[in-house]
Amino acid sequence: MAHQYIFTMKDLKKLTPMGKEILKGIWLSFYPGAKIGVLGANGAGKSTLLRSISGLTKSVQGSITYDGREITGSSPDSIVKLGVVHVPEGRRIFSQLTVLENLEVGRLPPRRGLASWSRERIFELFPVLAPLAGRRAGHLSGGEQQMLTIARTLMGNPLCVLFDEPSEGLAPVVVDQLAEALRALKAQGLSILLSEQNLHFAIAVADRAHIIEKGAIRYSGAVAELVADEHLRSAYLAM
Repeated sequence: MAHQYIFTMKDLKKLTPMGKEILKGIWLSFYPGAKIGVLGANGAGKSTLLRSISGLTKSVQGSITYDGREITGSSPDSIVKLGVVHVPEGRRIFSQLTVLENLEVGRLPPRRGLASWSRERIFELFPVLAPLAGRRAGHLSGGEQQMLTIARTLMGNPLCVLFDEPSEGLAPVVVDQLAEALRALKAQGLSILLSEQNLHFAIAVADRAHIIEKGAIRYSGAVAELVADEHLRSAYLAM
């Protein structure tokens, strides 16, 4: 059965043990193949939102559905099996394993009707990794490690990827390379939910944007509208 939205999030709330609200009633929805940017300052609630979707944050109030299935409170591994994969903030590689071994760790069976990710496809997307295939991941640069993190995720043949601050701490030239790779994924129809502080990076990847401040959505609309609204950017994104 086809569903209009691939993701719906209804009235999501998350409290700290001390009762402070981290998420304050988030409502979001998007279609299959959508490219969504969640923007906001540090501590705004972006990472908590993504972790709530992927099952890494527990005790979330409200409802999260994926492809018509309720996943609120589901375990991270069960959500991954549905095709929803979280690329967390920071490089998460196995430093003692080679690039190829890291890719093999992430391998999952193909999904029906979709082209499976292979080493060859990975190296087409991230050509910088090809000559490093036999190198230990701990000896890669920060940008190369971030690319490897994403590449390993793709080896799981995801349908939707949640990217948490993928451009953080990277040199501008590496950020541009990463944006080019995500645009290629975008063209292939992968659903993307991107958490970012870097507006310029988000613009390169996302079609729609949501600004989150203090756990609440303050703006939802097309990225082009956000780019054109200087007052909005100044108010919430310090630009």
